[in-house]
Amino acid sequence: MEIEPISTPTTETKGVDVAYLYVVFVLSCLGLLVAGVVEQRNHNGNLDKIPDRVLVNGIRGKSSITRLCAGALRGGGRVVVAKTTGTAARFIFPDATEEPVHRKFGIANVVEQVGIVRRAAVYHPDVLVMECMAVMPALQEVNQSKLIRSNIGVLCNVREDHLTEMGPTLDDVARSLSRSMPAGGVCITAERDRLAILQEEAERRDCHLIAVDPESVTDREMDGFGWITFKENVAIALAVAEQLGVNRQNALKGMWEAPPDPGVLSVARVMNGTKRFRFANIFAANDPESTFMNIRQLEDQQLITRPLTMVINCRPDRIERNGQMGELSGRVRPENIVLIGEVTKSARTTVPAELQDRVVDLGGKPDPGSLLEGVTAATPDDASIIAVGNIHGQGEVLVHQLATLPGWTCEDGSPSASTLRMPTEERTQR
Repeated sequence: MEIEPISTPTTETKGVDVAYLYVVFVLSCLGLLVAGVVEQRNHNGNLDKIPDRVLVNGIRGKSSITRLCAGALRGGGRVVVAKTTGTAARFIFPDATEEPVHRKFGIANVVEQVGIVRRAAVYHPDVLVMECMAVMPALQEVNQSKLIRSNIGVLCNVREDHLTEMGPTLDDVARSLSRSMPAGGVCITAERDRLAILQEEAERRDCHLIAVDPESVTDREMDGFGWITFKENVAIALAVAEQLGVNRQNALKGMWEAPPDPGVLSVARVMNGTKRFRFANIFAANDPESTFMNIRQLEDQQLITRPLTMVINCRPDRIERNGQMGELSGRVRPENIVLIGEVTKSARTTVPAELQDRVVDLGGKPDPGSLLEGVTAATPDDASIIAVGNIHGQGEVLVHQLATLPGWTCEDGSPSASTLRMPTEERTQR
C-alpha cells in the first residue's frame, strides 16, 4: 500500500489564506462601523424626540434627586420619564409607577442608557430625567456627550468616594464629575466647598452654573414629605423645575407625592421581646461625611434619640471604608459600637482609644437569629440603632431580620415610623 506524502502549504497558498483572513477582518470591522453609525443615528433620533433632558450626577443623593426632579416636573403638568441607578435601578413611568431595570447577568453597563432612551421615547415625554451611572471620568463624558446629551445637568455634591477612579483628591473628583456638565447648557449644584472648581470647569464648557442655597427651603416645606430627605436635594429639584417653567408650589406638591427611592434614609420603631428601639438604616450613605450628615439630621429631627448603638458592617473588599466608619465613631460618640461582617479588625483599630471599651465584635457569618440577638443585646431599651457602612453581606441579613419584628407606637399615638424597607424591594410595577 502506497502512503501519499502529506502536502505542505506553499508560500502562494499561505499568501491566499492571509489575504482571505485580512478581507474577512476588514469586512467585519466595516460591518461593525456601519452598525455603530446606524445605532448612533437611531439613538440621536430618539433623543431628539425628547425636548428637555436632565442628567443627575454627583456622589450622594443622585437617586433621590432624580425622583424629586421627576416629581416636581409632574407637579407642573409635564410628561416625565425617569430612570434611577442607585440602590435599586428603576424605570419610572409618566404616571409615577415604576419597575426594576433588568440587566444581563446583573451587571450595570452605561450602554443600557441607549435602551432606556429608546423606551422613554415611546411615551413622547416633555422631559427625561436620568441618573448618571458612570464612575470612570471618560465614561462620564461619554454618558453626557453621546448617550444623554442633556441640556440641564445636576452635580449635587463632591464627597469622599470612588477615589480610586476619580481621585486621589476631592479636587480631582470635582473635575471628574464636571465632565458631565452640558456644554452650552445649565448645571445646578448644592456643592459649596469646591464651588470655585466647578465654576472654572463650567466656564470651560460655556455652561451656566447655578448654586442653590439649601436654606431657601423652609422647614414647613420640608414637613410635606412623608419620608426623609435633605434641603439640598429639594433646592436642586426646585431649581430644575424653575428652569423648565414649573412654579414652586406645583413643584413642591409634585415632590411631596413622589414615591421615595428604595434606599431612602428610613427610621423604623421595632420591638424584640419587651425591648423597643428605633432603627435608622443609613447603609446607603457610603462615605463618612454623608453618613455623619444623615445621623445629625435624624437627631435634629428627634427621629433617633440617645443612647445610641452604632452598627458598622464591614466588608473584606472595603478595608479603607471600614476604617473610615470606625474613625467616624469618634465624631458620633455612640454609647455602644457593634461590628458585624468580615475583617472587623479594620474598623476596630480606628475606633478612638477612649471608645474601645464600648465595642462589641460580632464579626464573621453568624446565623441570622444570633446576629439579631447580638445586636439587640448590645442595645438598651428605648435606644436607637444606626446602621452604617455598606449594606451588602451581614448588613442585608440584619435588615431582613429587623423587618420581621413588630412595630410599636409612640405615647402620642403616632404609628411606627417609616416602614423598614429592603433595598431590593420592588415598588408598584407596571
